[in-house]
Amino acid sequence: MKPDFIIYHGSQQIVEVPKFGIGKKYNDYGQGFYCTENIELAKEWACPVKNDGYANKYRLSLDGMNVMHLTKGQFNILNWLAILLTHRKFDINSPVGNNAREFILSHFMPNITDVDVMIGYRADDSYFSFAEDFVNNTISLRDLNLAMQLGTLGEQVVLLSERSFQQIAFIEYEAVDYREYYYKRAERDQNARAAYTNRKKNLQQLMDDIFILDIMREDMKYDDPRLQSTISE
Repeated sequence: MKPDFIIYHGSQQIVEVPKFGIGKKYNDYGQGFYCTENIELAKEWACPVKNDGYANKYRLSLDGMNVMHLTKGQFNILNWLAILLTHRKFDINSPVGNNAREFILSHFMPNITDVDVMIGYRADDSYFSFAEDFVNNTISLRDLNLAMQLGTLGEQVVLLSERSFQQIAFIEYEAVDYREYYYKRAERDQNARAAYTNRKKNLQQLMDDIFILDIMREDMKYDDPRLQSTISE
C-alpha cells in the first residue's frame, strides 16, 4: 500500500477533524475511526437510516506507522475472527460455541498493542452472522472464508492510535442521497445472504470441510497445513 492514500468515511455528519478517543468500543476492531478506500461503500455507510448523509474524503499518510493488514501476509481469517470476538458481542448458543470462542482467542489472537492502523474485513449486517455461524459450529472454515468474499464486501481501514489521527487530512465531502444509497446498502446485504445460502447448501456436502469442532479436537495451530490449505482457496 502506498505511503499516502485516499480513504472515505460515511457518516450522517460532515467530519472535518476526526477525534481520537471517541466512538463505540464494541465496533469490529474496537474504538477507532472507520473508513474505506471505496467511495461507494462509504456512501452506503452514510445512509444506515432514511436520512441523507455525507461521504467524507481524506488523505492518510502511513509514514512511520504500524499497519496490520488482516487479509494479507502472515494473517488469516482466524486472526480477524479473534479480533472480532474481542470486541463484538456474539450470540453463542451452545457449549461448543463457548469453547470455540476461548480456543480462537487463545490460539489466533494477534498482538495488536502497538497497531496504528488496521485493515481487514468489515462485519456489518449479514457478514457478522457468518462469523457467528462458524463459532457455533454451523458452517465450516471454507464456508466462512468464501462467505466473507460475497457481495463485494470490501475492506475497512481503521485508525486506532493517537498518532494515526495526526496523519489524516480532510479534503472534502460529498452529500449522499438516502433514496439511492439506503436501498443499495440493503440490496448488498440481501444479495450476500442469498449467495451465502446457496453456497452453504453445496459446501456442507463436502466431507473434507473443517469445522471449528475439528480444529479444537485436533488442536490445530496457525501453521497447520490443513488450515492453510482451506484458507488459501
